[in-house]
Amino acid sequence: MAAFCRDCLTDARPGGLAGLRCGHCGSPRVVRHAELDLLTIGHIDCDAFYAAVEKRDNPGLRDVPVIIGGGKRGVVSTACYLARVQGVRSAMPMFKALALCPEAVVVKPNMAKYVAVGREVRERMRALTPLVEPLSIDEAFLDLSGTERLHGESPARSLARLARDVEAEIGISLSIGLASNKFLAKIASELDKPRGFAVIGREEAAGFLAPRPVGTIWGVGKVTQERLAREGFRTIADLQAAGETSLARRFGNEGLRLARLAFGRDDRKVNPERETKSVSTETTFDTDISDFRELEQALYALCRKLSDRLKAGGHAGRTITLKLKTADFRLVTRARSLDNPTRLANRLFDHGRDLLRHETDGRRFRLIGIGVSDLADPATADPDDLIDTTGTKAAHAEIAADRLRQRFGRGIIERGILIDAGRPDRREEKAATSSSSPAATPHRK
Repeated sequence: MAAFCRDCLTDARPGGLAGLRCGHCGSPRVVRHAELDLLTIGHIDCDAFYAAVEKRDNPGLRDVPVIIGGGKRGVVSTACYLARVQGVRSAMPMFKALALCPEAVVVKPNMAKYVAVGREVRERMRALTPLVEPLSIDEAFLDLSGTERLHGESPARSLARLARDVEAEIGISLSIGLASNKFLAKIASELDKPRGFAVIGREEAAGFLAPRPVGTIWGVGKVTQERLAREGFRTIADLQAAGETSLARRFGNEGLRLARLAFGRDDRKVNPERETKSVSTETTFDTDISDFRELEQALYALCRKLSDRLKAGGHAGRTITLKLKTADFRLVTRARSLDNPTRLANRLFDHGRDLLRHETDGRRFRLIGIGVSDLADPATADPDDLIDTTGTKAAHAEIAADRLRQRFGRGIIERGILIDAGRPDRREEKAATSSSSPAATPHRK
């Protein structure tokens, strides 16, 4: 059985504790598997990513529970493992998280910092293979087929080396899943968190999956689980027993998909061309707001952040979407398509404010957000046209203002709308970049 130490990367030799430790360096982090040197599809997931970055940058947080989020009525973006063991979870209301873990330190998200660290990790992935498929800021699939000659070692060892180097040089930890396909690799990366390295081989896939709930299969959410349960399918073993023909007859193409994944068969390729489909940011208020002036102040602050993210990511968008959530949790979305893509904060705000104006009818809102989709090359953004002949000039002016903010601070130059927007009763912020994958919610981890 192939085996190596994840710390010194040498072949595992018999050592202490009946061979459970590396005979070379004594580390207990030895990975063993019959197919270890044969598998080539990896899934990498940064452990509690936002919290890990904050702990790296503030050593005083290392041994305390950390929650990334903010605001009494905000939600948890992510939490470190010290907070998770007390029941804190992503998307949990902040008041509930603090009730479970009152000693937690709450840190507001710093998306620009997280994006920068995520890119640094991504570049190291691409040094291993060009076949990197990002799912979110902190996770990706990799296909390392044929890289053995390039790196002089198996894909498994290359992934372990990457995790070791990222932890030593960037200061955050990774968990890795290794398998024959994306479905199994994604499951494997969740088995041994944090700092994990788990393997699911071809031969063991069906038996490994059998006792697990049908919700283990990607795309099977709560509603689908309930529907399958009514039909008598609660575990993956139930799907395996039914067979492909029966499942196809009952559920059509979805049944065929379930039958194949139930046995660990997944033909999807690692696609490095997966593109970001939208970029958005939103904020939850501490108290519900109905006043248009207060809402537009919050909207402008979000448009500035959205513009920063678009520029940093090399994006511009043609469709602007305003998101509102009422006090009774009803979601309202309004969208507008532009003739030309934009990434300018002022243009995002002007169109977003126009959409907002039609919704401020006395209702109280607990959340506001703004996003862009139908993304395009930023080189085509904000041109002059027959109606607005100042597009290029406005773009140059805003970029110049951005540079001033970077040099002297964000408050050095701002639009008048923010003069009294800096009140302390504001807001928990979160940002998301979504892709064509359902897993791309920065989510994630």
